[in-house]
Amino acid sequence: MHIHLADHYRSGASWLHRLDPRAKMVMVVVFITGVGLAPVGAWPALTCFLAMLILAVVSAGLGWTYTLRRSFVALPFVLAALSLPFTVPGEPVFTVPILGWTASLPGTIRFASVVLRTWLAIQAAILLAATTSFPDILWALSALRVPAPLVAIVGFMYRYLFLAGDEALHMMRARTARSASSTGGGSPSIVWQGRVTGNMVGSLFLRSIERSERVYDAMVSRGYDGEIRSLIPFHFHRLDAVALAGAIVLTAALLVWSFGM
Repeated sequence: MHIHLADHYRSGASWLHRLDPRAKMVMVVVFITGVGLAPVGAWPALTCFLAMLILAVVSAGLGWTYTLRRSFVALPFVLAALSLPFTVPGEPVFTVPILGWTASLPGTIRFASVVLRTWLAIQAAILLAATTSFPDILWALSALRVPAPLVAIVGFMYRYLFLAGDEALHMMRARTARSASSTGGGSPSIVWQGRVTGNMVGSLFLRSIERSERVYDAMVSRGYDGEIRSLIPFHFHRLDAVALAGAIVLTAALLVWSFGM
C-alpha cells in the first residue's frame, strides 16, 4: 500500500497524547459547539478560542503552525457563504467592479465570522486526528454510545478510502506504462484522455466493490461482529477529568463573555 493509514496521526508523549480518547472527543465537541454558538462578530472571544487551540497544539509538540497549515483545506467549503456580504442589508462597504455588487457591513461581518468559526472547527478536528489514532477514535465513539452502525460506517469509509486510493494508484501506473507518448513528443488528445479516465473510473468502481467483498469476508472469518474493540485498556484518570472540566469551564466562560460584549 502506498498510502499510510496513520497519515494524520503523530505519535508523541505529551499530556494531550496521553489523554483518554473519550475525554479528547468530548473536549473537541465542546470546543466546536462553543465556537459555533459564539455570536457574529465576537472577535475577542474567537481570538481566545484560537489561542486555546494554538496552546494545545504547541503543548502536544506539533508546532504552532501544524493545524494552521492543514486547516486551509476547509476554506473552499465556505464558498457557500460567499453571498452573505451581498444579500444581507446594511451599510455599504465596497462595490465589486464590473459586476456592480455592493457588499454591506453586517453581511461582511457575518461572512468573516462563518469563515473563522469553520476554520477553528476544522483545526480542532485536525488536532484530534493528530494526537489520537483512528482505532482509538472509533473506540471512543463506541464508548460514548454513538450508534454502532454509524461507528462502523465511519470506520469502513476511512479504511476503504485508502484501499480505493491504492487501487487508483495501481491503475494510473498501469495506464502510464501502456501509454507511450506519440511520435514527436506530443501528448494524447483531450478526447482520448477523457475516454481513458472514464473507463478507469468505471473499472475502479467495480474493482472496489469486489475488493470490499473480499475484505469483509476476511473480517467475518476472523471473528468480526460489528463491535469496535481496542487492545489498549483505557482508564479515565485525574488528568482526563481535569482537562475535560477545564475545557468545559473555559469554553462556557468565553461564551458568556462573548454574549456580554
